[in-house]
Amino acid sequence: MRALELSGITKRYPKVVANGGISLAVEQGEIHALIGENGAGKSTLVSILYGFVQPDEGTIVVGGERRSFKDPTDAIAAGLGMVFQNFNLFPELTVAENVVFGAEPGRLGLVDRRAAAAEVGDLAERYGLQVPVGERVEHLPVGVLQRVEILKSLYRDARILILDEPTGVLTPQESEGLFEVMRSLRAAGKSIIFITHKLDEVMAVADRVTVLRDGRVTASLVTAETSPREISRHMTGRDVELSQRLARSAPGAPVLEVEGVTVEVDGRTAVDDVSLSVRAGEIVGIAGVAGNGQDALAAAIGGHHPLRSGRIRIAGTDVDGADNRRRRDLGFTHIPEDRHVTGSAPLGDAVLNLAVGYHRRSPLRERGLLQPKRMVEHAERLIRRFGVRIAGPAVAVGTLSGGNLQKIVVARELGHDAPLLVAEQPTRGVDIGAIESIHGELDEYRARGGAVLLVSSELSEVLNLSDRIAVMFEGRVMAVIPSAEATVPLLGLMMAGVPYETALAEEAASAAEGGTAR
Repeated sequence: MRALELSGITKRYPKVVANGGISLAVEQGEIHALIGENGAGKSTLVSILYGFVQPDEGTIVVGGERRSFKDPTDAIAAGLGMVFQNFNLFPELTVAENVVFGAEPGRLGLVDRRAAAAEVGDLAERYGLQVPVGERVEHLPVGVLQRVEILKSLYRDARILILDEPTGVLTPQESEGLFEVMRSLRAAGKSIIFITHKLDEVMAVADRVTVLRDGRVTASLVTAETSPREISRHMTGRDVELSQRLARSAPGAPVLEVEGVTVEVDGRTAVDDVSLSVRAGEIVGIAGVAGNGQDALAAAIGGHHPLRSGRIRIAGTDVDGADNRRRRDLGFTHIPEDRHVTGSAPLGDAVLNLAVGYHRRSPLRERGLLQPKRMVEHAERLIRRFGVRIAGPAVAVGTLSGGNLQKIVVARELGHDAPLLVAEQPTRGVDIGAIESIHGELDEYRARGGAVLLVSSELSEVLNLSDRIAVMFEGRVMAVIPSAEATVPLLGLMMAGVPYETALAEEAASAAEGGTAR
């Protein structure tokens, strides 16, 4: 029996058809990948499936029974469970308490915590989800937190799990652990809808893949009978190449120098005695699981966090005490991690957003006055160059999809010649075609002599683009190594806190046994 069948799902919004007659089927005991470019309709389809949005047309059949979901409660009752990118857990509660919250076992009118721990422990053992059921979740690794979220759905008898970009915050080793969990769930008869933009993950774990483009299904493929190139062709309508790089030349003088920098955030040490440099014509990547100091380091470079100790120089100038405007005058540009809160003004139009930060200088400002016509021309030029899907430059950027908003932010920061770029998660949430475009822009920026500090949770991105790679763990730099010497297992071990020499020895031993992945 099919676990899930969607037929003719259609959702229209003003001026756009988000889903246009989408049909797909998920078999029982199947991992089914859902993939597509930004704006292809994935988010709308999943929102319909989980009861957040009502379709205009089409039917949903779960386990052979036609269903209609007014809200997520209906979807959960029908046997669906969803694990979101941002976990929804109570830090002060234990693993077991989080899992049973809202459906607690009771005894004499009270929550039976012992029964809860026993039930969650049995459930975790049944599906190979090792978790410390009695520990509070606030200090648990992110990979364990994700297992807790999966257990929450299984505890409510979910037969179909929707995993939304589940590896975005995991180390390579944690990602492989998740894949093992997914395989065990499949073996137990569960069905999984796996939403990801990483084609290597689709090939590694999915049985079938449905590809969306412009709100419609362009392909439904058996993974074992296809390839990443074919999938990307169905996604974009063309061949995509992510690994090509422009010729490298010897890097020049240091543009960014960080020496012994320590930063405190909310009373804790977020950056601990970090030293690194980025030279002209060089990309230095920072690899690390989110929350290990990369964001605080980038904020300190931008002047948003004071230094407890150490110093930062941009283009040879010590910037201690300098505000962000002064640092921009020295040649600092910044793609922030959060495109919504710090990267854009959502209520502002594309003209405003593509000008902000550069509106005090020529050609956007002359003789103390903004030049509206030049601002519009500037916006139109960047919209074309970066392929932003927007009705026009007067449209508020808050109405755009996440991927297109990211393109706005990247376009603004790369639209000016400046010696230094700090790029935090520059391709987060964007489709493979946009990734290719942004990677090309970063590479060209480097080739023109720009210095790039690249902060990314995507190891493939760090490996493909970087000349050198720094790995951060708990605010410290574990090592800085040439990218040619880096491998996924080596970086993954250091991202988990293993010292460089130990990680090198463990990787060598593992490679001797069965080979190493780049």
